[in-house]
Amino acid sequence: MMLHSALRVSSAARLLPCWLRRLLPATLVAGLVAGALAAGVDPPAGQTYPAQDTLAVGADAQADARQCLQQLAWKPAAFTVMCRPDPTASYDCLVQFPSPIPSGDPVNDRVTLEWYKPPRKADADGQKTPAVVVVHESGRNMAVGRLFARGFQAAGFHSFLIQLPYYGKRNTTGRDPEVRLLFTLIRQGIADVRWARDAVAVLPGVDARQIALQGTSLGGFVVTTSASLDRGYQLVFIMLAGGNLYEMFQHGQREVAEGRRKLAQAGVTDEQLKQLLWVVEPLRIAHRLDPARTWLFSAEQDQVVPFEHALALARAARLDERHHIRIAANHYTGILYFPWILQQVDDAIRNDAGRPSMGQSQTSVREASPSTK
Repeated sequence: MMLHSALRVSSAARLLPCWLRRLLPATLVAGLVAGALAAGVDPPAGQTYPAQDTLAVGADAQADARQCLQQLAWKPAAFTVMCRPDPTASYDCLVQFPSPIPSGDPVNDRVTLEWYKPPRKADADGQKTPAVVVVHESGRNMAVGRLFARGFQAAGFHSFLIQLPYYGKRNTTGRDPEVRLLFTLIRQGIADVRWARDAVAVLPGVDARQIALQGTSLGGFVVTTSASLDRGYQLVFIMLAGGNLYEMFQHGQREVAEGRRKLAQAGVTDEQLKQLLWVVEPLRIAHRLDPARTWLFSAEQDQVVPFEHALALARAARLDERHHIRIAANHYTGILYFPWILQQVDDAIRNDAGRPSMGQSQTSVREASPSTK
């Protein structure tokens, strides 16, 4: 089955535009490479931009959803975004702003984004360009998140990889945070992703009307909940995530099993875990997502996020088959679909922005996927 899937992906890859075929060996063979030349003139070192939190939770007819939103939301406020070039890094600029949900750790509470600017020719006409905020997976090196960020950059978009709490530059000691901070940090990550939209919107060259959100695995769960707070992001792309977190934690393998073991060692009881996960359960507010502007990509043999959990999320978000895309893979072999998934996201963003597609194939999602049911 996996060999068959790989062959079908290889065949589909030949239909991709040349810019994406050039990207493929650089990412899957040679590893994650440096970004393209920056668009426009870099802001001076330490340039700051005033930003305004536009969170607008609004009303909800469901009492449980209202309770969930009250636990996750914060009071909107103005904040400052700092941007500086980083010539030693593979990204173009480092973007930072204060977290709306402080944890008490000043390093962690400084939200950090890696800004990958599109090639100069992407905005040669002087127009502003769409942007994508990328939320990474659970791996400390954030390799998949950076892969997507560079892919969006190569496609001609501004892309921003946000580092979740205690990842990257938000963790200078390399130690795991204290268990007592777990709820605060989950809530913080959800809020940081929503604030990232308003931070990105004030940066030069970014089209504030066209800011999309994408996340994989852990990032997919964060994206689901953050995007359900309001309609701040124009488009939402969720990869390898689902609902019914507590049940998933009981039966999921690999990273989920490891997380379950670590929490048990730290003294977290089953009842405490159940209460914690209920606070951030995506199914409680997933009905707030716009089904016409949300896409869920699920692996049918996923051993970390079992497929029934993806189906639960798709139903809660009211996604039709065009917006719930199934791939014949597991949680790890799904990376074979990276170039094809990237093309689907690229097409969706360009269609929404009224820009011509960079793709050469009009093959639909359902036709290109090796497994359709």
